[in-house]
Amino acid sequence: MTTETVDAVVIGAGPNGLTAASVLADAGWEVLVLEEQPEPGGAVRSAELHPGFCADLFSAFYPLGVASPAFTALDLESHGLQWSRSPKAFGHPLGPHDDDAVVVFPDPADTAADLERRFPGDGDAWMRLVEQWNDVRESLLELLLGPFPPVGGSVSLLRTLGTGDALRFARMLALPVRRMSEELFGGDAARLLLLGNAMHADIPPDAPGSGVMGYILTMLAQDVGFPAPVGGAGALTDALVRRGESSGVRTLCGRRVTDIEVEDGTAVAVRTAGGERVKARHAVLADVSAPALYRQLLPDEAVSDRIRADLRGFDWDTPVVKVNYALRSPVPWRSRSLAEAGTVHVGANSDSMVRWSADLATGVVPESPFLLFGQMTTADPSRSPTGTESAWAYTHLPRGITDDASADELAARVDAQLEAYAPGFGEAIIARMVQRPRDLEAADANLVGGAVNGGTAQIYQQLFLRPVPGFGGPRTPVRGLFLASAGAHPGGGVHGMCGWNAAHAALRDRKPTGLLRRGIHRLTRRVLS
Repeated sequence: MTTETVDAVVIGAGPNGLTAASVLADAGWEVLVLEEQPEPGGAVRSAELHPGFCADLFSAFYPLGVASPAFTALDLESHGLQWSRSPKAFGHPLGPHDDDAVVVFPDPADTAADLERRFPGDGDAWMRLVEQWNDVRESLLELLLGPFPPVGGSVSLLRTLGTGDALRFARMLALPVRRMSEELFGGDAARLLLLGNAMHADIPPDAPGSGVMGYILTMLAQDVGFPAPVGGAGALTDALVRRGESSGVRTLCGRRVTDIEVEDGTAVAVRTAGGERVKARHAVLADVSAPALYRQLLPDEAVSDRIRADLRGFDWDTPVVKVNYALRSPVPWRSRSLAEAGTVHVGANSDSMVRWSADLATGVVPESPFLLFGQMTTADPSRSPTGTESAWAYTHLPRGITDDASADELAARVDAQLEAYAPGFGEAIIARMVQRPRDLEAADANLVGGAVNGGTAQIYQQLFLRPVPGFGGPRTPVRGLFLASAGAHPGGGVHGMCGWNAAHAALRDRKPTGLLRRGIHRLTRRVLS
């Protein structure tokens, strides 16, 4: 068994792991990243679907990435990252026969004018929402993405809004997205903008908390658009790798970590399937799922019965089925307004979204699925030859249904849904590839059963409850071991903040003041375990 010693070992080279590695290396630590797959990136990778057609295999658009305090601080643009944006951020047709679908324009005044002509008063309501967003943007992102408890963001938000308006704003964010959209707008078109974005998470539209995702993504769409890396999602990973290398990070692929060694309650080393042993002087950061960390990597004696019991209640988000397309021509949308939208929400108005969510909740493979559809060449012309389109669609199976037959059945319904909204779509297909839940998990072990969020985004598994009660955030019951994946607050999305928060927690625990923090940590561990 070969052995080496570094200051910190990072398990997993997804965006969170790579972000954490850069933060630690910037502080002067010697950092080694070990990745199971043959290439880094986790769920931020791209490949050639058909000659000349670049397909993003997992995530594709990154409004949270552009707004992320972590990615901003790492200055990835100085390491080769370039962003590209579609002429219109996203659109949402009311139904298959809608030939005038609502879209978000780059200028909020244009979006407002379009909404006003559809329903009087909605244009003014849109501008009020944008003005509110401009006021709360930095404070809200700090509150939602930063470490828990969110003291800085909360104080900043109170200073910005004042106590009364801050309470009203908190109430708005707690609303189900259907209720939020009805309180903010009078017309269906404006309401759909919020509703469609809320469905990027797995929270039903009538459930509390679903409004948060709808509000943030809709406002980010108006603010920064839905940007994509020039050349493919892999270009974001390449920039993160180069950023780490510039500070001395080493990243080794094809190294599957099988065990974390614990001595006297402290993480001291990791072992790989290839027989390597790497000792960690200061910390081990795990960009892996929470169940994998506690059930597979840690020794039995390091995990209490209480935590094992809590993990039995851990809830994954619903499985994803993704269909990638190489198209010989642009999508023949019935609504011409969608031709310039990078993202299109397809297949649901307000009521049918509720029915779709009910299908998922009751174990029914949806007959008429709601789709997120990406026009990647529209967003980044480098993705395919001129006059063609590299595109994808993804939707969800009910929780617990991951078999290939159900996935293929749902993928066929995706094709049919697109044909209904864009007659002639099928004739434009040059190449098509389905990614089933098992395909997603095989390519990234964190996507368990095709779940792409690291666990449900519903409020019972967020904030201080993520991944389990009492360990909301990066710290674990093992000293020197930190959860740096979407399994920890703030959860899913490509923003790097889970890794950023974990790295800063590790650095704080090495400072003299960390002695007190570690004492509190030991006391908390005894109480909660």
